[in-house]
Amino acid sequence: MAQNIHFFCQDNRYVLKNKTVIRNWITRCAAKEHKMIGEITYMFGDDNQVLEANRQYLNHDYLTDILTFDYSEDDTLQGDILISIDRVRENAAQFGAKFGNELLRVIIHGVLHLCGYKDKTKKESELMRRKEDEAISDYYNHL
Repeated sequence: MAQNIHFFCQDNRYVLKNKTVIRNWITRCAAKEHKMIGEITYMFGDDNQVLEANRQYLNHDYLTDILTFDYSEDDTLQGDILISIDRVRENAAQFGAKFGNELLRVIIHGVLHLCGYKDKTKKESELMRRKEDEAISDYYNHL
C-alpha cells in the first residue's frame, strides 16, 4: 500500500529524497498503530502557502510547520498533509537539529495525527514527541 503515499512540491524549490524508503517507513509506523494506509498526500510548500491554507480552511492566522487534513475511516489512514519547508528549516535551526531529521519529525507528526494523536495539551504533546522519536529511530534502524 506504500504506493498510495504521494509527495508533491508546490514550487519546485524542494525535492524529497528517498521517497520509497519514506513510504515504507510511514507504512511501518502506521502498522505499529494497527492502521493501514489508504491514500496520503504530502504537499511541500513555503510559509505563504501554508499560511494561506491555514487561514482559508481553519480560520487560523498564524504560521505553522504542518497542517493535517484527516479523512481517515476506521483503521484506514487517509489525508492531505501540507508542510512548510520554510518552517521546517527554521525549526531545525532553532532546535539545533539537522534539517533532514526535522523533516522526518514533521512527516511522521502528520501520520500520528491521522492515527488519532493530538498535541493540544502538555500531556498530549509529550506522547506525540515520544511517538515521533520512536518513529525516527525506526527510520534509521531500517536504512
